[in-house]
Amino acid sequence: MAQINIEPIKQSLLFAQYVQALQTAWQEEQAKRHAFWKDIDENQKAEFINGEGLYDSPIYGRHWFASTAMLTELLPYVKKHKLGRVAVEKVMIRCTRNDYEPDICFWKKEIAQHFTAKQSAFPPPNFVVEILSQSTEDRDRGIKFQDYALHGVAEYWIVDTEAQTVEQYLLAEEAYILHLKLNKGILQSPVIEGFEIEVSTIFGEE
Repeated sequence: MAQINIEPIKQSLLFAQYVQALQTAWQEEQAKRHAFWKDIDENQKAEFINGEGLYDSPIYGRHWFASTAMLTELLPYVKKHKLGRVAVEKVMIRCTRNDYEPDICFWKKEIAQHFTAKQSAFPPPNFVVEILSQSTEDRDRGIKFQDYALHGVAEYWIVDTEAQTVEQYLLAEEAYILHLKLNKGILQSPVIEGFEIEVSTIFGEE
């Protein structure tokens, strides 16, 4: 995780008050997080971000079509080559502060082999795909973009079904660098070894 310079706070005469206020705020937020986990419905997509439970509406067809098109290519490839595990939609990723349910994600075999049948929260994956919607774009390009990078998600794809583009971001020193943005051609993943997909396939009709 990134190193934070707290020297200005330490030099403040209000240092103790800052510490106490942060501890109180953290405890209150974790109590909300606990309540969120207790109450979430496995049939509804939900995320806990910066102290707030967020619940998404049903997805549009274009979102579903793009997700299905990608999974049709990705799932059999990962299974055939025994690379790890792929998850879709209702799988909760637990980060230090926030909990997310990415549209598609992948863990390498050395991590996935430790997952259990009754596990409900999972570590940050190696690869994530988020498919933009009007209600989630700010999160996908904002807090998730930063949090995935800070938690070591090595590759992040942002799929825009309106513009019919895929943005491929690769991790470099806890920050993402845009590697490619394509609306056609072949997109290759360095994290999922050997996997590639024709971008037009993601947006093509079923």
